[in-house]
Amino acid sequence: MTVTLGKALNAALRDAMREDDTVLMFGEDVGALGGVFRVTDGLAAEFGDDRCFDTPLAESGIVGMAVGMAMNGFRPVVEMQFDAFAYPAFEQIASHVAKMRNRTRGAVGLPMVIRVPYAGGIGGVEHHSDSSEAYYAHTPGLKVVTPATVADAYSLLREAVADPDPVVFMEAKKLYWAKDEVALPVTTEPFGTAVVRREGSDATLVAYGPAVPVALEAASAAAAEGRSLEVVDLRTLVPFDDETVAASVRKTGRCVVVAEAAGFAGVSAEIVARVQERCFHSLWAPVLRVTGWDVPYPPPVLEKYHLPGVDRVLDTVDRLQWDDAPDPRFLAGSR
Repeated sequence: MTVTLGKALNAALRDAMREDDTVLMFGEDVGALGGVFRVTDGLAAEFGDDRCFDTPLAESGIVGMAVGMAMNGFRPVVEMQFDAFAYPAFEQIASHVAKMRNRTRGAVGLPMVIRVPYAGGIGGVEHHSDSSEAYYAHTPGLKVVTPATVADAYSLLREAVADPDPVVFMEAKKLYWAKDEVALPVTTEPFGTAVVRREGSDATLVAYGPAVPVALEAASAAAAEGRSLEVVDLRTLVPFDDETVAASVRKTGRCVVVAEAAGFAGVSAEIVARVQERCFHSLWAPVLRVTGWDVPYPPPVLEKYHLPGVDRVLDTVDRLQWDDAPDPRFLAGSR
């Protein structure tokens, strides 16, 4: 059946709550309203307001309450409503959520999920369109997940709820309405596993979350011009799948990282470093990036210029020294 990514997330929460009565869902407007993006629609009606309920507009309090619940036998799932709204809770996340297992020498885990609708593409203003994944990926003790497909949205959220440790679940807002033919429930690859979404031989596009559809569209456009681009969807930023990414880059010899977040000191920079370290002798050109600009998120009228698009990706691919290096497919055996 045809399912949207938002509905897949709703189904994942519903199924998790049906199977385990310790799973709770709470946050701002997630109860009767069903969330700003309706991801929690119908959960309060089915499970009651003791298991799906609204909270005050106090993100630090929301996460702090979840910490206490997770320490005492519950599996809370909290929604931050919008990416930048989560910043008041960051002290709780970095100081307590991420450190509890290490602080207690493994005695106390925190089986909790922090859902963060993030990134742009919906005509939102600042505080509603941030790409905040780098803050969480840089914080040891957190798993960071960002699905780009309907099937992954369901499967990865189910895995996140079942995980014994905290998971920051990043949901690209512009993908909530993406559709696919999926029979739920569905199980996809586990945490720490990237997936090749499109096979190619000339260069690798590494992307995650909202950048994956852009990379796939760019690969289709490149194919019409006779260039074969492979697209790797990371799916989880932490744990990171070095093996799949490196295997793809060693095959193609060229790599472009596509990410919506600002480039400086971002996740894209970490990916470039890991590729350069592991694939240096297989590269025929520097690893390049296509990212958002290093500015606060612009007003809606400028959004299309800020976000990485197909033209910017293809222009960057054109910079990969095609005329100066031999085709790596013919020299694969020598490396």
